[in-house]
Amino acid sequence: MIHVVIGTKAQLIKMAPLLYHFDQAGIEYNYISTGQHKDTIADILANFSLKSPDYHIYQGKDITSIVQMGLWMLKSLWHVLKYRRKVFAGDKNGIVLVHGDTFSTLLGALMAKIGGLKVGHVESGLRSFKLFHPFPEEITRILTFWLSDYFFCSGAWAMDNVAKFSGTKINTEANTLYDALNIALPAIKQQTEVEIPTRPYAIITLHRYENIYNESTLLRVVEQVETIAKRHYLLFILHKPTEQRLRKFKLFERLKNNPQIELRQRYDYFQFLRLILDADFLVSDGGSNQEECFYLGKPILLLRKATERHEGLGKNCVLSKYQPEVIEQFITHVDEYRFSPQQLKKSPCQVILKHTREFSQVDA
Repeated sequence: MIHVVIGTKAQLIKMAPLLYHFDQAGIEYNYISTGQHKDTIADILANFSLKSPDYHIYQGKDITSIVQMGLWMLKSLWHVLKYRRKVFAGDKNGIVLVHGDTFSTLLGALMAKIGGLKVGHVESGLRSFKLFHPFPEEITRILTFWLSDYFFCSGAWAMDNVAKFSGTKINTEANTLYDALNIALPAIKQQTEVEIPTRPYAIITLHRYENIYNESTLLRVVEQVETIAKRHYLLFILHKPTEQRLRKFKLFERLKNNPQIELRQRYDYFQFLRLILDADFLVSDGGSNQEECFYLGKPILLLRKATERHEGLGKNCVLSKYQPEVIEQFITHVDEYRFSPQQLKKSPCQVILKHTREFSQVDA
């Protein structure tokens, strides 16, 4: 059987087109939710017309802190040890597909090993080569590499990064997010309703641990956002952990009272994409946003010290390293980082589907 372990919103968005292709091909899969994120998951499933999870490991509130994640992982592993036959529907020869670099990725890989199943790592081979940038994602990726049997890598560079690990390496040549966009964009342009500002705007979206974990790092980010706001009207999309930290360090009202910054709560994926399409540019610390903007040809500034992704770097994407002069150069010459949307010949999800068919009960 094919089992798919998903825990976060970003993972679901990137795995949704693969599940969509499974459905289209008549391939059954066991969708296991770790429960790391709960909010908006139902919206994303509805966006892509996908089924609800077949099995829930955890159904509490979103896991947002390192301490919560540690306790949640221990409880989840105990749950799998106790109920592994039920979790994997009695399967002993299948594959467990995990995605990316979250705690759910590592949990899914460990679950597979406990159940005696193969591990297929989607979006494998990404590296920043800095253990604490991003943290804890870089460490999670390395641990997942050691547990994987199939490495689905989105390019030759990623393939090289896992060459020393045993297992089968498959080059998908692009990220599955490309397929997500191809499914989403036609529907978005016709149906999605979201309040679009009447004036030109850019989008800010920040959530990474290294940007919000203490007052000094978050203050640096807020000051850099304020600098950008002097020239551009900004929609600041609030992730829950970011909003909590802004309030804790008494920075929320500072942003709220800035007439050039509009604070908005998070949207479902299709609504957020609709905002991206009309935005002049993005400022983000998210890898998915970097990939989305590359495929869309949209300028993006990364408020990060390092990135594990190569998509768009030096083209539409600028890695700030928090340097004021780099940020100034980007916002002054933002139009130079714009190009036409990408048109790829191969679907990453079709490549993954081809290599996972052997684990399904459907004839190729």
